[in-house]
Amino acid sequence: MNIAFNINRLAMIGLGVTLNSLLKNCSDPKKLNIYILCADLNADDKENIHKLLNRYGLTTINLIDFDAKEHFGSFRSLQGDWTPYGRLLLADYIKDDSVLYLDADLVIELDVLAVESFDFQGKAIAAVNGGAIEYSLENAFFCNEIGIDPKLASFNSGILLMNLKLWREKDIKKQCLDFGKLHPAKLRSADQTILNALFAGNFAYLPDEFNMAWYGHINKPVSKKAILHFVGSPKPWDLFGRFFHKGFSVWKSYLDSVWKKAYYNYNYDDFLRAWHIRKSYARTFMLKIKSND
Repeated sequence: MNIAFNINRLAMIGLGVTLNSLLKNCSDPKKLNIYILCADLNADDKENIHKLLNRYGLTTINLIDFDAKEHFGSFRSLQGDWTPYGRLLLADYIKDDSVLYLDADLVIELDVLAVESFDFQGKAIAAVNGGAIEYSLENAFFCNEIGIDPKLASFNSGILLMNLKLWREKDIKKQCLDFGKLHPAKLRSADQTILNALFAGNFAYLPDEFNMAWYGHINKPVSKKAILHFVGSPKPWDLFGRFFHKGFSVWKSYLDSVWKKAYYNYNYDDFLRAWHIRKSYARTFMLKIKSND
């Protein structure tokens, strides 16, 4: 089974926990083929990834360098970062028929091999139903400007099972890029905006437990095994995250000593990110107060 990630250096701290939880809870880790699109990773980062995966018996690891800005610099960025768009390139790099794409802000408590033989039912992607388009961040753009039915189902692109065979047959990458070029300033959620514009209501459904949103102000959202997705900001590992995110202890339980020493420290980029998301800190703080009332 193919598993893909798409990361830059800032995502390395989250990647270690995501990989550890993925492999610890997989019934047969050696059945996993790991692909990682790497934006600006250095030699030490790549060595750390190899060492972590080697501990689980994985010796074939595909680290693929790509320049996110070169590919997607004309599109709207996420706080100056174009890395998220990288998952649109996966059909070029993985020659098999399918891949499970995972963000690097997850704790994976279930066995991903449960969807190894997933039936796409002729769809290009499978995702967890994220609710109607009318409630999405870009609802005005989707419904008023490009005419999407507001009742159609949307999805979060952080966990996607992709039918790569169909992506190549229908040149879906080109469709995505063409849409992005047509609406470059409207991509508030980067590739997620593009994918929902193209596939709203036209995707296969993964089980709900494959993308369980965990916002910082709430307790663990589900008791059964799930993929816990730290959506929004701050993340558990962000500056002061241990105080702002109720998932911190769960996340930290998968942080090994090597990864902690290498990445669980703060530098200029982390402080800059904290400044950019300062409103999210304030909002999370107020929501935590309300939830404790």
